[in-house]
Amino acid sequence: MSDFISGLRVAAATMVLCVGGYTAIILGFAQVVTPATANGSLVTNGDGKIVGSRLIAQAFTSPQYFWPRPSAVDYDAAGAGGSNLSPANPELTERAAALIAAYGGATEERPIPADLVTASGAGLDPHISLEGALFQVARVARARGVEPSAVTTLVRNMAYAPGAFFTDGRIVNVLELNLALDAELAAPADSD
Repeated sequence: MSDFISGLRVAAATMVLCVGGYTAIILGFAQVVTPATANGSLVTNGDGKIVGSRLIAQAFTSPQYFWPRPSAVDYDAAGAGGSNLSPANPELTERAAALIAAYGGATEERPIPADLVTASGAGLDPHISLEGALFQVARVARARGVEPSAVTTLVRNMAYAPGAFFTDGRIVNVLELNLALDAELAAPADSD
């Protein structure tokens, strides 16, 4: 019986050390080395209020803001996932057609970038391609009553290459871009 109790003590001590101790060490290390990332990569507005995370997309529907990629999970971080619809499924085609219509249609001269009409694998990608952002410039500038060139400059300044060796495209974080719009260009009276 004493061997059993001794074994339980060792098992309990190992669990406390591995679960509690390891977690505390890694969390402490992350807080020292990269505190912003360790705390969820939170984004604040000009007033210091937390408005989101740079890692999770949010829905923006007003014309004066850039719109993110569509989400199969309605931007709910607790339910991340794709649509699981086959390319042959008519529902997927209908969704894409509705999004193309919302963007004002597509032409050969002005095709809609694929990321604006297709959800990411998790449905929560906070980025759009530089091309996707530039596609929306005219609508955003018109809704804000500013010159498209000012919006284009802001978009290009916010774009970056996430991993130079793994991608050939530049991306833009939609939440950060929309906050920069409000800070640098005329913020609309009614926003969402």
